[in-house]
Amino acid sequence: MSAPPPTPDRAAGAAAGAATGVPADAPAGGGPGAAQRPGHYRWSICALLFFATTINYMDRQVLGLLAPLLQTKFHWSQLQYGYIIMAFQAAYAIGLLSMGRLIDRIGTRLGYAISIAIWSVSAMGHALANTVFEFGVARFCLGLGEAGNFPAAIKAVAEWFPKKERALATGIFNSGTNVGATIAPLVVPWIAVHWGWRFGFLFTGFFSAIWVVCWLIIYRLPERHQRVRAAELAYIRSDPPEPKVRVPWARLLPHRETWAFILGKFLTDPVWWFLLFWLPKYLNQKEHLSLLAMGLPLVVIYNAASVGSIFGGWLPERLLARGWPLNRARKTAMLVCALAVVPIFAVGDIRGVWGQIALLSLAAAAHQGWSANLFTLVSDLFPRPAVASVVGIGGFAGAIGGMLIAGFTGWVLQTTNSYVPVFTMAAGAYVVSWLIIQRLTPRLEPAKLPAA
Repeated sequence: MSAPPPTPDRAAGAAAGAATGVPADAPAGGGPGAAQRPGHYRWSICALLFFATTINYMDRQVLGLLAPLLQTKFHWSQLQYGYIIMAFQAAYAIGLLSMGRLIDRIGTRLGYAISIAIWSVSAMGHALANTVFEFGVARFCLGLGEAGNFPAAIKAVAEWFPKKERALATGIFNSGTNVGATIAPLVVPWIAVHWGWRFGFLFTGFFSAIWVVCWLIIYRLPERHQRVRAAELAYIRSDPPEPKVRVPWARLLPHRETWAFILGKFLTDPVWWFLLFWLPKYLNQKEHLSLLAMGLPLVVIYNAASVGSIFGGWLPERLLARGWPLNRARKTAMLVCALAVVPIFAVGDIRGVWGQIALLSLAAAAHQGWSANLFTLVSDLFPRPAVASVVGIGGFAGAIGGMLIAGFTGWVLQTTNSYVPVFTMAAGAYVVSWLIIQRLTPRLEPAKLPAA
C-alpha cells in the first residue's frame, strides 16, 4: 500500500528543523520536552539492508563451500574452477555499472527489488548445471543480479541517514556479508551431505522472495513514509542541502574523488573475493578439512569479519563525537584497518589450523572495517543523486580486480600449488590503497560536480 505524501506542515517543519537543528515536532518553550529526540525508524530500513546483504552472501558462498565436492564429482582443474569464478566476476562488473545507473534512474525501491529477483532465480539455477559451461552461465547470471545490492544499499543509507550516522549504518548492513558467509558454512554442507549438492543451491530462494515482498511493502523515501515523524525527518535531512543534479558518468570520471574510490575498490576487493571463494578450498587442500569440518573455522573467520565491519563504522563516529574533523576521523579508521591486514602474509608459515585462522580472521575483520569506511567515503564526497553511480563504477573496478585475482590464483595453484604469492599481495594492498586515497583526497572535500 502506498504511503501518503508529506503534508505541507510536515515538510515545512522538517525543513525548519534541518536548518535550525531543532526537531520539527519539539514542544514550544524551554521545558524538558523541547529537545525531543528524533525517532528510530531509519534503523528498520538498515535492518532490511542487513537481511538483503545476508541473503546476498549466502547465495554467492554456496559454490565456494561445495567446490571440493564439485571439483571431485565433475573433475574440474584449478583453472576451470578459476574460470567459473571469473564468469561471476565479469558479470558482477558489468552489472555494477548497469545496476548502479538503473537504481539512480528508477529509484532505490524498485531497483533493489529487481536486483534481488534476478539473483534469487539465478542462484537456484545452479541446481540444474552439470558442466563447467553451465555452471559458468549460472554464475554469470548470479553476478548480474547481485551487482545491485551495494549500489542500492549505499543509496538507501544516503536517503535515510545523516552523514554522521552513515558509516555506522553502512557497517551494520555490511556485516550481513559476514553473517551470510557464516550461516552458509553451517547449513550448506549439511544439506549437501544429507540431501544432495543441488539442494544446497535451492534453499536460499525462499528467503529472497520473502525479502522482496517485505521491501516493496515497507520502503519509501523518508519524506513519504507514514512511520517517520517530523523530528526524525528533520534529523535525517539535517545536513546542508545538496544540489539536485543528474551527473553522467563522463562527468564523474574526471574527478579525483571518483578515482580514489575506484582504485580503493580495485586494490582491496580482490582480497575479500579470494577469502570468499578460495578459503574453503585452501582449508580442504592444505589442512585436509572435510566439507563438514571446515564449518567451524569459517564461522570463526566470518564472525570476526562481522565484528570488524561494525567496529569500522563505529570508530569514525566515535572520533567525530570527540571533535575530530571528518577527514581525520575517516582516514584514521581506514589506516587502522589497512595495517591490521598486513600480518596475513605470514599465514603460510604458521603450522596448525587455528593459528592460521587467527590471522585470517584479523584480515577479514580489517577488510570489512575498511569496506564500511570506503563505501561511506562516497556519500562523504558526492551528492545523493550520484552515489549509486559512483558505487557502481567503483564496484566495477573491484569486480575486475576480483576477476583478475581468480585467474591469477587458479594459475598459481595449477603451476606452483602455493598460496603464498596471493597472501603476500593481500598484505600490502590496503596500505597502498590508503596512500592513494590520501593523495587523491587529502582534505575529503565534496566533489564539485557540474550539472548535466
